[in-house]
Parts: sequence; C-alpha cells; structure tokens
Amino acid sequence: MRYPFLMAGLLLIAAPAQAADDHTRSTYVTMVLQAFAAKVECPGTDVVYQDLVQRAQQMQLPDGTTEQVRKAIAWMHTGGKMGEKQADDIMAEVAVATQMTDLDQRRLGMSNWCEKQKTSLAGLIRSKGG
Repeated sequence: MRYPFLMAGLLLIAAPAQAADDHTRSTYVTMVLQAFAAKVECPGTDVVYQDLVQRAQQMQLPDGTTEQVRKAIAWMHTGGKMGEKQADDIMAEVAVATQMTDLDQRRLGMSNWCEKQKTSLAGLIRSKGG
C-alpha cells in the first residue's frame, strides 16, 4: 500500500523539476532567437556564438542545446531551406519565442527594440568588428 503513495510522491517532486528545466530551456531559446534576430535586424550587430554555448552551460542545459536551437531557428525562419527540423518541443519553443519577439519589435519599434537588445543580450551580441 505504501508503494503507490511513494511513487505518487516521487512523481510530484519530479514534475516541478521538469517544469523548471523546460522553463530554463524556453528562456534560453528566446535569448538565442533574439540574439540572431538582432544580428539580422540591427545594423552593425553580430552574435557571439561561443558565448551562447557558454550561457547554455551556465544554465546547465545539455551539451548540443545551442546547435539544436540554432538549427531549429534556421529551419523555421527559412521555410526548411537551412538548418534542420528539431524535436517538436524545441520547434514549439522557437515558434513561441518568434511570436514574442515579433510582438516586442512591433510594440517598441525596431530601433528601440535594437537598443533594448544591446543591454538585455550584453555578452551574447556585440558590435561588428568590436
């Protein structure tokens, strides 16, 4: 009789940890998408790829997360002409991050959005040649 209660308790303990992991990766996906969007949309901006990898490590995400996210973004934003389709959960996170970023860009205007990214993504993006 104790076994089902023990299993239920373990599942309840594990569920928040999984939710935290999902939230961490979702936050990371948004950062990566915004960094690449800044590279494309903000004149004179470049992405520091190695710093994206380092940030993923700091956030304790699995090795290869940065490349999976980069490929998913490329695939989604080129209609499948570049990158590679990734697992459904990553593709969904990229889609949500894309929608959020698009809304922010429209709400703030592109030049204000670019200025905001210089601060919020400091260390992940930089001025080209800098």
